[in-house]
Amino acid sequence: MTRPLGSALRLVISLLTVFLAAAPALAQVTIFSPFNIAEAVDQDVTKTADIPYADGSRKKLDVYQPKDMTESAPVVMFIYGGSWRAGDKFEYEFAGRALAASGFVTVIADYRLWPDVKYPDFLDDCAQAMRWIQDNIASYGGDPKRFFIAGHSAGAYNAVMLGLDSSFRRDYGVTMPIRAVAGISGPYNFYPFEYNEVRETFGDAPNPEGTQPINLVTSDAPPILLASGDSDPIVRVQNSLDLANRLRASGVWVTEKYYAGFGHLEPVVALGAMMRFRMPILNDVVEFFQTFGAFPSGTPRPVYTPDPPETEMTAVLKEMDAVLAPIDGGRRNE
Repeated sequence: MTRPLGSALRLVISLLTVFLAAAPALAQVTIFSPFNIAEAVDQDVTKTADIPYADGSRKKLDVYQPKDMTESAPVVMFIYGGSWRAGDKFEYEFAGRALAASGFVTVIADYRLWPDVKYPDFLDDCAQAMRWIQDNIASYGGDPKRFFIAGHSAGAYNAVMLGLDSSFRRDYGVTMPIRAVAGISGPYNFYPFEYNEVRETFGDAPNPEGTQPINLVTSDAPPILLASGDSDPIVRVQNSLDLANRLRASGVWVTEKYYAGFGHLEPVVALGAMMRFRMPILNDVVEFFQTFGAFPSGTPRPVYTPDPPETEMTAVLKEMDAVLAPIDGGRRNE
């Protein structure tokens, strides 16, 4: 992608500063808005927005396609986070474009959030979106036989749960196989529920231990990539370490990627063109999916950003982490 990188970085920093000062007054400006400006996203991607996948105002999805497709492409469903109480698909255009520019037909679906719903309703919504993908993605050039899931934070929980618990897929008639799952900065082992935000979302579950991915691992699980910053203050890296050990003990293929010195939001924003210089998360996800058949003819070369010098963006991102409510987990084994 060609653009004045230094100017774009300065613009991102300015926008983040404005957001952190005035966010309550700005209706459609979020912490992710600066990463979705034209100068900060991958090009050569076509977006189709607000497609209903079921009845309900939150049940819509966006599809990102690589431009100039000459053959069917693998499909990835990206599930965003937000502690199951925040988030919107428009915030993650940078992620949809990054994956589409890497050769995937990419789907980002909204799902219902607390307080309107609690566990497991948001998982049901994601399974419904999977059914829409199964039935419709071929019309957008996607191959449902090459289907992958990725997610960040609470979205990584959703993604891994859909891979481990087949009941959600079965309830909505999803029969397409999940080739592999990528969980980024995800909580997988956070019972007992320590924080109010988590208790409000999961506390009514009749079997709370059954809400935990680490307790649902079987030898039938799909291959899973677990990626995390090792300094994450919101979801401790122990979540990924514990789940990786359980998967490995069950004979499931697991790959671990830990990014030294990085926190919670940094891995997901590093998917986008603006911050991709900071860690190879996009390349790690694409290569992992390629291991399990994403591109039979060979992996398309992802779009990379030249390495600029470190800037005050590092401090801003850490400040963004500091205002998030923790999910945590993994403390028992530390």
